[in-house]
Amino acid sequence: MIIEIGHFALILAFAAACVQSGSVVWAAFMRDEAARSLATSAAKAQFVLVALSFATLTWAYISSDFSVLNVATNSHTAKPLIYKISGVWGNHEGSMLLWVFMLTAFGAAVAWFGNNLPLRLKSNVLAIQGLVGIAFLAFITITSNPFIRLDPAQTQGKGLNPLLQDPGLAIHPPLLYAGYVGLSIAYSFAVAALIDGKVGTAWARWVRPWTLAAWMFLTLGIVTGSWWAYYELGWGGWWYWDPVENASFIPWLAATALLHSAIVTEKREALKGWTVFLAIFTFTLSLIGTFIVRSGVLTSVHAFAVDPERGVFVLGIIFVLGFGALVFFAARAPYFQQGGVFSLISRETSLLLNNIILSVACIVVLLGTLYPLIIDALLGEKISVGAPFFNFVYGWLMVPLLILLPFGPLLAWKRGDLKTAARWL
Repeated sequence: MIIEIGHFALILAFAAACVQSGSVVWAAFMRDEAARSLATSAAKAQFVLVALSFATLTWAYISSDFSVLNVATNSHTAKPLIYKISGVWGNHEGSMLLWVFMLTAFGAAVAWFGNNLPLRLKSNVLAIQGLVGIAFLAFITITSNPFIRLDPAQTQGKGLNPLLQDPGLAIHPPLLYAGYVGLSIAYSFAVAALIDGKVGTAWARWVRPWTLAAWMFLTLGIVTGSWWAYYELGWGGWWYWDPVENASFIPWLAATALLHSAIVTEKREALKGWTVFLAIFTFTLSLIGTFIVRSGVLTSVHAFAVDPERGVFVLGIIFVLGFGALVFFAARAPYFQQGGVFSLISRETSLLLNNIILSVACIVVLLGTLYPLIIDALLGEKISVGAPFFNFVYGWLMVPLLILLPFGPLLAWKRGDLKTAARWL
């Protein structure tokens, strides 16, 4: 009966996500501003329901309930408690439930702690966040239900993959997912800004702390994953340029550029369109990373699933949420007012160059990762792009960034003095 509660909570969470988005649409079309407050309550309810569902699955693992297919496939009575708990997200279905848990947690955080936001902006952000929740809750319930029953129940489980029986499993995925999914808040703020047509100092000041929190989680997730892979897989280094490693590194590069761009928007109201674009593009890259991990289109020891149906579903989410938002940006960007101007030698210029270098590096890693898939689809040929390519191209791209890095923070806003910066350096 407890398992059915978890499944039913997921369905109710889907309904709450629909209310979270639908209430704002209703408020916009019916001019009923009071309806916007429903988005805040729905975001909190969605988080509580997903948390209940996640706790239910965790309890099934702890109690070794082998009447649940997911538990029977990935756990064993003899496993230590830490591996029973971390086994919850050591599989595709459970890890997607963790993904949605993080998503609703960030949405609820905005609902609880975003009291300084204007009601219209806050409700629009929560509506977009609810739309992402609708997509992934539908993905779980349709293709990745973790609460499927076994009849008759098994007396013993198959156990967790030996490679995953490591303390790293308890640390790395939650941190990585918090970073991956936390970038959805920057995306929601960006789309909300496109809806209102207002991007300025206040917007950048509101979006930057959420982006920084997601960036920190993603950084810690990548670091712990590198440490785990180093001693577990014996690759002889901290980084192997594996496709799934790249899937986390690509949005990290974009998020780093976004953080720097948001500073310029906050301080000088410049690069407004570019900052909004980066916020959308960064989360789109997170969705592409999810596709790489979940679809099995690229071979990796990290891949969770090789089910084409799931890959097609995630691909649909990418087109609707990611590319749909980019098309919306293309339509609305010309209406943004021009921001502050600055000279060639200035802190703004240094941050712009920083953005260009990081963005080019991001695209290079993305194309290098997807190139085998593109060639296979177009020509039917199997090729691989390995570490030598990435080390050479990416290494040279980082040289101008390392040269620029010491000078940028020492330059003045709007009009800097390179000689003064060099003297301070």
